[in-house]
Amino acid sequence: MGDFVQSRTTTMNVIRFSDLCASGKARNQRVFIRADLNVPQDATGAITEDTRIRASVPCIQMALEAGAAVMVTSHLGRPTEGAFKPEDSLAPVAKRLGELLGRDVPLLADWVDGVTVAPGQVVLLENCRVNVGEKKNAEPLARKLAALCDIFVNDAFGTAHRAEGTTYGIAQYAPIACAGPLLAAEIDAITKALAQPQRPLVAIVAGSKVSTKLTILQSLAKNVDQLIVGGGIANTFMLAAGLNIGKSLAEPALLDDARAVIDAMKARGAEVPIPTDVVTAKTFAADAVATMKKATEVADDDLILDIGPETAAKLAAQLKAAGTIVWNGPVGVFEFDQFAGGTQAIAQAIAESKAFSIAGGGDTLAAIAKYGIEDKVGYISTGGGAFLEVLEGKTLPRLKFCRNVLQANNRLAYTPQKAACTAAFFWKKFGYTEIFRIVMSKLHFDRKFFRKKFSSLRNILRFANRKKS
Repeated sequence: MGDFVQSRTTTMNVIRFSDLCASGKARNQRVFIRADLNVPQDATGAITEDTRIRASVPCIQMALEAGAAVMVTSHLGRPTEGAFKPEDSLAPVAKRLGELLGRDVPLLADWVDGVTVAPGQVVLLENCRVNVGEKKNAEPLARKLAALCDIFVNDAFGTAHRAEGTTYGIAQYAPIACAGPLLAAEIDAITKALAQPQRPLVAIVAGSKVSTKLTILQSLAKNVDQLIVGGGIANTFMLAAGLNIGKSLAEPALLDDARAVIDAMKARGAEVPIPTDVVTAKTFAADAVATMKKATEVADDDLILDIGPETAAKLAAQLKAAGTIVWNGPVGVFEFDQFAGGTQAIAQAIAESKAFSIAGGGDTLAAIAKYGIEDKVGYISTGGGAFLEVLEGKTLPRLKFCRNVLQANNRLAYTPQKAACTAAFFWKKFGYTEIFRIVMSKLHFDRKFFRKKFSSLRNILRFANRKKS
């Protein structure tokens, strides 16, 4: 599987918060946890689905039990930097987090310049994306964030694809940066599912548009044994296969791309199953009348809103025979019960399959919750965009940083000589500005001595070259 495997297996080597806690290194330390608490809310602000909050509890509990002073923050929604509004507040999250932890969780505003919290206590820091400079990973903000803590813990896989102040910048300057249990579990699960899969490997990719997931489909087409498409994506693939889809959502401009994916799968002896029957309606509405049809009998005024029972049964059989299943997206408009049969059949098949399964994406989580199969899925990823980027074959910024830090630690035997060589390595990889940020903050040796001896890039490189010769 080539680069596809490599991009995932290398992410395994990260510093883990659990190891720091087990060794007593978190006791009496200020621990800053970046969690992903971005949960859906209704019009009144009430939380409608709390998977991400529940998933964040183990890390917080681990820090408290280790005797740390715990700070937790997250984004929520899409706030405007520097312009806090009541609807941006993490107050509902603080309430739910307190219920899950069995303790009061104070919510602190205006926290960037300082936080007071004692060992054994936990506070929630208001929406981090309100802070000016968060999204652009501004250095002044990152330095202020790092000054708040002794240990930075990234436990937010859902934001691991974004190089922001609380996900990446803080890690550059914090005395210790590590992966929380949720992030570490995500890494392990993704590696198991994609880098070291049991065959057959079946991927389900569904959504409204091919364009949003084209690169994912192209990447998976090179590696999976079955590529199941659903939703509007399936409509485009049906159209590419020469079927009439009526007035269904599709992207005619991407038919050649869809055909290329189909051909790439065929060339490997794999398959993109095209629906043989569908469930249609004349309108998109909760009370729309559902009609079962053969895929060849779709009328010009039909909307395809689900796969039919014949197709669902075929796909379910493939899933039950799979060794590994990756699931991103429902295959129909499952929010409407009359168009939920396909997604329910898929969910049930995954639950009954002996395969290792990993599922991710907001709609996927909602489907899992609707059909009550949480305990039957091998791993439920809390990451939406991050999960998709991993499927696409990208190396996430946060995981890349963790890996580079550990590599540097492994290269260094804590001597100034080897520190110089490591600095030279980072200079080639990142440029001058990153040398002291990474080497000085992450590696354990006499920093004062190093600063005095190697006061310039020229001295570092000269010393490193002399040592090599």
